[in-house]
Amino acid sequence: MQDFNTLIQEHFGQLTEKELAIIHSYFQEEQLQKNDFFTKSTKVCDKLSIIKSGILRVYALADGKEITQWISTENFLITEVLGFFFDQPNRWNIQAFTDTALLTITKANYLKLCKEFPKWNEIEKRFIVKCFAMIEDRVFSHLSMTAEERYDLYFEQNRALFNQVPLQYIASVLGMTPETFSRIRKRRTGNP
Repeated sequence: MQDFNTLIQEHFGQLTEKELAIIHSYFQEEQLQKNDFFTKSTKVCDKLSIIKSGILRVYALADGKEITQWISTENFLITEVLGFFFDQPNRWNIQAFTDTALLTITKANYLKLCKEFPKWNEIEKRFIVKCFAMIEDRVFSHLSMTAEERYDLYFEQNRALFNQVPLQYIASVLGMTPETFSRIRKRRTGNP
């Protein structure tokens, strides 16, 4: 994992050492074993975490099949937005695919941080806009790129995941069937 201060500044913008110390004081170490749930659908997620190490999978069940929405790795932030920010039942399950180490802030501590550190509202706004832009990019790629182009871009950005998680999860993230994913992969790797 990157240094906490560096990582926080990458996600939230430039902060002073004092501001970083305040933020850091609200995060606690948390460990998940492989297959443990960070949160489950229909529950209300009450934490936001930075992944120090490990892999988490965000997925839902629809008509009896799993849909993987995201695979989150080291240095990423993870939460279930509806639960954490809106106190609504989660849409997604978030499960540890590997043993995972996290730095976690609970919802209660998050609200305390907002009161103790008024600048947090500005920081949070910048972060949410950054997340929204990332979602827009993902939607745009799904609407404007071919399956092959989406595969190539994801492979370029997440090469290591192709050897760490079942490929049907990556296919789901990319919005394609495992069969389509497999055909593209064979063409890209030169296997008959």
